[in-house]
Amino acid sequence: MSVYWLAQGIGVIAFLIGITTFLNRDERRFKVQLSIYSAVIGIQFFLMGAFPAGASAELNAIRTLITLRTRSLWVMVIFIVLTLLSGSIHVEYWFEILPVIGTVASTWALFRCKGLTTRCVMWCSTACWLTHNVLLGSIGGTLIEGSFLIVNGVTIIRFWKMQKRGIDPFLVEKTR
Repeated sequence: MSVYWLAQGIGVIAFLIGITTFLNRDERRFKVQLSIYSAVIGIQFFLMGAFPAGASAELNAIRTLITLRTRSLWVMVIFIVLTLLSGSIHVEYWFEILPVIGTVASTWALFRCKGLTTRCVMWCSTACWLTHNVLLGSIGGTLIEGSFLIVNGVTIIRFWKMQKRGIDPFLVEKTR
């Protein structure tokens, strides 16, 4: 029972790390913070015995950092294959495939998309992870993914409205 509470505590720490991730307009800070969050939440999933989710989260952390250096199609394919292979090991329940689907979607988004499109695909990925976390019973994971869904959704709407007014919400990225 103590491992369960340790896992839940680590999930809450991940929640605290990740809560502001999607507010970042700077792509680099967004990816670094997302990577740290993924590494921490992956530990929580492993402690809870959710191996497909843990493997997907740890791959997310590595993948997100790599996208800071390259957007290579081949590197993306390698991460998608690794996700599918590692995520299909130890699957016991149907919902354990949801983090794999979410990770494949977010991998594609981080390697092939920019700006608002990235955020929209990440929102769909978040919906997969949220459903998984609710069904798994992960308190921290449910809190963070629910928060991601709301914060990223509000941010998408805010950025979309800015674009409609002719303002580029990602201009901060382009000036570097």
